[in-house]
Amino acid sequence: MNFELNEKQLRIRYIRVVEKFFTRTITLLKLENFDKDVFIKRTFKNYEDMTKTPKVELYTDYYITLNLFIEKSMNFVKNPSDNFEDERATLLKDANLLQKEKNKSRYKKDKHRKDRFDDGY
Repeated sequence: MNFELNEKQLRIRYIRVVEKFFTRTITLLKLENFDKDVFIKRTFKNYEDMTKTPKVELYTDYYITLNLFIEKSMNFVKNPSDNFEDERATLLKDANLLQKEKNKSRYKKDKHRKDRFDDGY
């Protein structure tokens, strides 16, 4: 049985794969016993998994910066320095900014809004 995925399904699949790559990379960067060689090997493997899905253009600020983060991390992995601490700090900073960007759009409920209104009666 042969079927085609429509555009929305392809977009959702690509978003899931990209975010999976992002979370795996962050997890590796935040390890206490960080090892550069393990990070490089696993990042290449995660990137291979990501390239198996067809790329879809995403136009929100979060996904644009997420793709830039992936490109930057792959550049650091392909051309690593001896120490890798500067690259690690840069990637962690970018990851934190990305998480802030994602959480910025969340709705925050006013917990006690009925207590704020006081008309004097």
